[in-house]
Amino acid sequence: MTAPSAIAGRPVEQTWAMRALRAVAVLHVVVLLTQAVTAGLLLSSPGGRALHLASAGAVAVVALLHLVLAILVWRPAGGPAGFIPLAASMLVFTVVAAVLGMAHVKAVHVPLGVMLFGGGVMQLQRVMARQARA
Repeated sequence: MTAPSAIAGRPVEQTWAMRALRAVAVLHVVVLLTQAVTAGLLLSSPGGRALHLASAGAVAVVALLHLVLAILVWRPAGGPAGFIPLAASMLVFTVVAAVLGMAHVKAVHVPLGVMLFGGGVMQLQRVMARQARA
């Protein structure tokens, strides 16, 4: 498809920002999955705590990058703003999950991590669906 398609009444072009957002959405899901794996290591091995902490830092950095790219898709590129609310909420919930994890409030930290993974998969599906239609 060479011409941009109209989704919700707006033409969608495959800008560098949209391509970068797709890549970061994939990366975000991968680091969230890695975080779940390191959570298992945290429970089963002595070195698991350091790995879980390091992967938490990666999740936070990728979540911030995800939000920045969602904004760049919208504002300079003139694309849809629909990716911003989920990216912003995922960054906020990542920080909340990190604080709760440091405070050892596992009863909220673990379900919040599961919710973050679900949100990441949902955003990935939305970003890739935009790609398939454009």
